[in-house]
Amino acid sequence: MRIRLDLSGMMRRAVPTGATPEGLGALAPQAAAAHQGLLADAKRGVLGFRELEAQRAERERVKAWAAAAAGTHEDVVVLGIGGSALGALALRTALLPRDWNARSSARRDGRPRFHVLDNVDPRSVRDLLDGVELARTRFLVVSKSGSTAETMAQYVAARSRLTAARLDLSRHLAFVTDPAKGALRRIAAEEGIPAFEIPPNVGGRFSVLSPVGTLPAALLGLDVDALVAGAAAMRDRCASPELRKNPALAFATLQWRAQQEAGQGAHVLMPYSDALRDLAPWFVQLWAESLGKRTPAGAHVGPTPIAAVGATDQHAQVQLFMEGPVDKTVTFIDVEEFEGGEYPIPADAPPELAYLGGRGFGELLRTECRATAGALARAGRPTMTLRVERADAWHLGGLFMFFELATIYAGHLYGVDPLDQPGVELGKQLTYCHFGHPEWRQMQAVWDALPPSDPDWVL
Repeated sequence: MRIRLDLSGMMRRAVPTGATPEGLGALAPQAAAAHQGLLADAKRGVLGFRELEAQRAERERVKAWAAAAAGTHEDVVVLGIGGSALGALALRTALLPRDWNARSSARRDGRPRFHVLDNVDPRSVRDLLDGVELARTRFLVVSKSGSTAETMAQYVAARSRLTAARLDLSRHLAFVTDPAKGALRRIAAEEGIPAFEIPPNVGGRFSVLSPVGTLPAALLGLDVDALVAGAAAMRDRCASPELRKNPALAFATLQWRAQQEAGQGAHVLMPYSDALRDLAPWFVQLWAESLGKRTPAGAHVGPTPIAAVGATDQHAQVQLFMEGPVDKTVTFIDVEEFEGGEYPIPADAPPELAYLGGRGFGELLRTECRATAGALARAGRPTMTLRVERADAWHLGGLFMFFELATIYAGHLYGVDPLDQPGVELGKQLTYCHFGHPEWRQMQAVWDALPPSDPDWVL
């Protein structure tokens, strides 16, 4: 089991804008300060995503409850948005076969189909609720605050359907929320609905290793222990303040340096693996919402993360990466072994395609990854590569922890708090105001003052 970070493509030897060994040495004090900042945050108790041992009891409760529920539901539906949904999507894509929901119950070994309703588009809500058999469905309502407007609207819709069907809510709902506060916690206590705890010191986009991710994983029969073990191994591996001994710190420092010194503030994550394709959107939220901030001095800072997938985006975004502005870094994820092993390309190919015959699809994908990285380097475009032995639960847990730690390091390098998200609050408050939420009626004047559409500019 291994995850390795290859930084060669970020160095001057590979690309003109890369770092030199001397320059990297000069960054060592800032990297060490970022590491000290993380340790100080941990001491203050605000980095709950690292406290895997402290969450063991709740994790065992999740596993026991999921084991007891095995075979009782045909469908499991996550109701959530942002960090309450993206981690579950990444887990589903990585650890379940691509056609999971289309398989019969027998081919799924009796495990449930899995859906994530991560938006409030009326067609999606209607189609999902119409498409499941309510009597055989468990809805997981995921909201730490218990007040997220989108998730609460989904919950009310599902609850109404269950009530109309005269189904026992406690057998068809489960909540993942704050241990003590919020509407979901109150409803759970009053109505006997199972509820699981997001630790108070774990924010939404850092919550995939809490019941936000482990509850759906356990219900699907996935290896929760391996997921957490991989995360713990990466956390422990990233204990050093030295760049060469701490891959998460090196990743954050070189990404920050690329933006500060070379203007490369667009950070692409490009897994060469369908299994890991949904890890990229999860990373985009983590990197963007954590680092795109205003500093205490008023400067607007932060990178722009971009999700891509190889080899698909070789036929889409890579043209831009190769010949567009030199304002990007590209991080590849190269998977060394594929689930189920190699799948051979038949040897009886037509003469024009004989060069493919007898090779393998995995070999082709990995070659594409290395070829694209090399082509970008030849074009002077900086890259790095995460080499992952396989896309299983242990390695996925390690990748989750790697990017979460890198995000905290990067927050200290950029000079912002990576744990808050003040920029999204006004939009939330105005939405609450428009829908008549009693706590936000005072925002009506702000709503009324929003710039109207100008008919002179409606074409």
